[in-house]
Amino acid sequence: MTVRFAAVAAGMVMAVSGICQAQDAATAKLDVELNALAPSQKGCMMTFVAENNLQTPINKISFELAFFNDKNAVDRITVLDFRDLPQGKKRVRQFDMPNVKCETVTRILINDTPVCDGPAAGECMKGLVTRSQISVPFEG
Repeated sequence: MTVRFAAVAAGMVMAVSGICQAQDAATAKLDVELNALAPSQKGCMMTFVAENNLQTPINKISFELAFFNDKNAVDRITVLDFRDLPQGKKRVRQFDMPNVKCETVTRILINDTPVCDGPAAGECMKGLVTRSQISVPFEG
C-alpha cells in the first residue's frame, strides 16, 4: 500500500510540476512599449521601454522596425540594437532617428528580431507583446 501511495504521490507532484511549467511558459513574454516620439536636431528621438519576462536573460537583442507614413506606406525599415535585457527588469532605450519627422510616423511595426541571444530560437518573437503609450500604433 505504501509503495502504491508513493507512486501516486510522485505522479501527482510530476503532474503539478508540469502544469506550473506550462503556465510559466504561457506567461513568458517580452514586453516592448513605444513610450515617446520627440523631435530632435537629427530627426526624431524614439523612446522605448522593454521588459524581459521570458524564462532566460537576453544577452543581446535587436528589432527590425518598419515605419509607416501618412499614406500608410512603409517609409523605412531599420534595425535597432536594444542591447541586453536582463530577466524581470525594465530597460529604457532611446534612438535618435536621423531625417525622420516624428509627425509623419503613423505606425511602427516590429517586423523581426534578427538577433536574440539567450532564449531558444524563436522565443523572442513568440513572446513579443507590444503596446504604445502615445497615439502612434506599435505592433509586433
